[in-house]
Amino acid sequence: MSETMKDYEAELEASFKKVEEGDILTGTVISVDEKEVALDLRYYAEGIIPAEAYSREPGFNLKEEVHPGDEVSATVVKTDDGHGNILLSRVEATDVLSWEKLKEYQASGEVLDVVVKGVVNKGVVAYVEDIRGFIPASKLALNYVEDTESYLNKHVQVQVIDVDKEKKKLVLSAREVLRKKAQEERKNRISNVQIGLVTEGVVETLQPYGAFVNLGKGLSGLVHVSQISEKRVKDPSDVLAVGDKVKVKIIAVKDGKISLSMKQAAEAAAEEIEEEETFTLPGSKEEATTSLKSLFANIKLD
Repeated sequence: MSETMKDYEAELEASFKKVEEGDILTGTVISVDEKEVALDLRYYAEGIIPAEAYSREPGFNLKEEVHPGDEVSATVVKTDDGHGNILLSRVEATDVLSWEKLKEYQASGEVLDVVVKGVVNKGVVAYVEDIRGFIPASKLALNYVEDTESYLNKHVQVQVIDVDKEKKKLVLSAREVLRKKAQEERKNRISNVQIGLVTEGVVETLQPYGAFVNLGKGLSGLVHVSQISEKRVKDPSDVLAVGDKVKVKIIAVKDGKISLSMKQAAEAAAEEIEEEETFTLPGSKEEATTSLKSLFANIKLD
């Protein structure tokens, strides 16, 4: 099929458009080296972004981070750099475009992968859309992080939780992402919990209404005060202490909560012992049972 002038209308229109300083143009990367990035702007001249005008991110490496075919938006600094090219600054365009993008990230709750580039007082620094963001130590993990240095140069998944263009303030958080993952993992583990299973756990907290028992693998359940013992227990702390190892039976799983019973675990253990101690006498015409204790009581040893 032969090409016609109509196929080139967009390119022709772009070539006649007057480019002025301050305009934001979008082009396709055609070459990259240590000093600059060259863009195809579909214009009479190419666009050139010097390395120092491409990113504010510390240690940013053009050749590693930018590749031919990438689309880049940048602000016109000069319509002619002296070599017939249009001089551009991605950093300046970032000041306009990135804050809008960050607002979109905040609204959508999108999870972003960032690299910790610096450690500051009470937190760390990472960049999103070339904007410096702060991750407080309290938002870096599920619990407060004392050793923030250990996060330097590590990848962290975060969400944007605060954006203020006027104050140039960007706050990120990994805690919400980690919390959601932990909830999903717990939900999956709970779905595999077997009702009726007798297992061992460790008492982690005591309340007037019962004891919370850690079952391991991120799971815990409640032993209601009525399920602690056959005998009436007024307060769980009367018979239990934090750190005690206890046998429990899983009696119910509802709304993501696990109900446990020490009383039923003890009953199950007693039934097992009784079954082990009782058997049928061999050779008897009628089905008769006796316990090991009574059997050995009748055996005389020389």
